[in-house]
Amino acid sequence: MANLYGRPLNAASLGARAGSLSQFGGVRLVCCEDGVERGMRLLEFRTGSGLCFSVMPDRAMDFAELSHAGRSIGWHSPTGFRHPSLHEPEGEGGFGWQRSFSGFLSTCGLDHILGPEEVEASSYNYPNRPTARHGLHGRVGAVPARLTGYGEYWQGDRCILWAEGLIVQATVFGEVLHLHRRIEADLGGNEVRLSDRVVNAGFSRTPHMFMYHVNLGYPLIDEGSRYLAPVREVVWAAHADRLQAQGVGYRTCPGPVAGFAEQVWQHDMACDAAGLVPVAVVNDRIGLGLVVETRADQFPCAYQWQNFQAGHYVMGVEPATHHAKGNRFARDRDEMIWLDAGEGRSYDCRFSVLDGAEAIAMAEARVTAIATQPDTDFPVPSGRFAPLHGADRKAPT
Repeated sequence: MANLYGRPLNAASLGARAGSLSQFGGVRLVCCEDGVERGMRLLEFRTGSGLCFSVMPDRAMDFAELSHAGRSIGWHSPTGFRHPSLHEPEGEGGFGWQRSFSGFLSTCGLDHILGPEEVEASSYNYPNRPTARHGLHGRVGAVPARLTGYGEYWQGDRCILWAEGLIVQATVFGEVLHLHRRIEADLGGNEVRLSDRVVNAGFSRTPHMFMYHVNLGYPLIDEGSRYLAPVREVVWAAHADRLQAQGVGYRTCPGPVAGFAEQVWQHDMACDAAGLVPVAVVNDRIGLGLVVETRADQFPCAYQWQNFQAGHYVMGVEPATHHAKGNRFARDRDEMIWLDAGEGRSYDCRFSVLDGAEAIAMAEARVTAIATQPDTDFPVPSGRFAPLHGADRKAPT
């Protein structure tokens, strides 16, 4: 049953109350018509519970907004949601990605994540190109999808809102990687389910890296908002020499800070008996939170990005396939994922809104039952980068 407005409703009982499901919820395709967003398509999802979010088919089917009952959860940067024709991924020494970086979810990959790097390119089988230069977080996020379907359907007494698309990252003498993406939400529900499969659609063995850049903003992120995760230990911290000087640890958000320099942490996470890793960010003052739930076997690494600079106020929850030290580090340790021709890898993520103090307390209890996170704001990074997938540890399919 779809639980709407305090009443369980099936297709017949809901249909009797309106001429169209769109009165309560559904998926609608619209187009932006002004500024840098001109020509950008949006799939607008409404579940009827207060959960609303929009998906950008022209930007890898990433998420622009996500909100609940009028309270924003996803982050908007000053760049706007730039049309991909304006994107310059190779610009500014590999940092051009930042001029299109905005929204609740930015997908990173498919053959590179993290900072700009130059790596050997023997997998390209092209002697004139011995190395390949990768920009920040890879190329896939600015690739338009072929939208293969969207809409609503009843499965028994359950109504599912959905969208599917195919994103192709390809080049001559290089990678041919397909990202098959499906997004679902239930009518009356407070969660979003994201299912991805990355497939090597070419005929050459190809490197693969993947990360979800989940970006949370005000009012979920505000002074006193808390980061709750089953952190066994902190592995690494960027800019560790100035963490305490800035006075901001990993557990609690400050208000906006003029001149704040970004901080990135890598955590070693424990998982529950089902292999799930829940990470929650909560604002107790307004009774709002979000859980980002992934699988430990799919995303063995986890980053936390803090950019509390005034005007760019955001926290990122970032499940990843590789350690924060990057592409060459993975290759040097034989931890790169190599996809043979036709081989694929699946990823699953669930976003669940926490509405009210009771829901927040339940989520906190669940996280604590898996592992108790460090109780200091500035835990000393261990520097222990656990072995990951490589030639002797095949990526799960």
